[in-house]
Amino acid sequence: MPSPRTRRLMLDHQTLTARLSGWPLIQITGTAGMPPEIYRFTYHLRGLYVAPSGEILERAAHVLEVNLSLGYPRRAPQCRMLTPVFHPNFDEAMVCIGDFWAASEGLDDLIIRIGRMIAYQEYNTKSPLNGLAAKWAAQNSSLLPIDSRNVSPPQVAAVAPPAPPSAEPEPLPAGAASSPAVAAPGSRGSQASAPQETDPWAEKISLA
Repeated sequence: MPSPRTRRLMLDHQTLTARLSGWPLIQITGTAGMPPEIYRFTYHLRGLYVAPSGEILERAAHVLEVNLSLGYPRRAPQCRMLTPVFHPNFDEAMVCIGDFWAASEGLDDLIIRIGRMIAYQEYNTKSPLNGLAAKWAAQNSSLLPIDSRNVSPPQVAAVAPPAPPSAEPEPLPAGAASSPAVAAPGSRGSQASAPQETDPWAEKISLA
């Protein structure tokens, strides 16, 4: 029987591939191990980086490496960017995912949260890894977020199984008129709006 850690790695992989399947903003572009212990993700989101000239410029693609160490999931995943990002909570060696990691958090939710960080939808200037980026963000909050698109894939409403065939309908009482059928709300098969997520960073986001 697989160990608890192996079962968790298998569940993470299944959840990630299902949730990100066909989603253009976040793609799994590399894995190592079976089940995977190392991932590479490519984010097609607008973010910032510092050019060799010193200018702060936008870029449209970012690559993240995630290492699920032997201590995972008790210990947080080790995350680092392979492409430059100018952000208060990123440096060349790591991504600061805050003090909110718990073994119960899904890896898919973490990957989406990092995407929001890249887009400057989330940032923490109180304890930054990059002090210059924190100062820039505080002085230029009117320019943020850099990318306002919803980073999380839409959640599709569950489709109810068809009802079993019923017996012959009972005849209406004499003189009763049959009323037109009324469609149930949401019966047109539209996608459900994503539920509001509780964001542990909400109190730390600086918008002023």
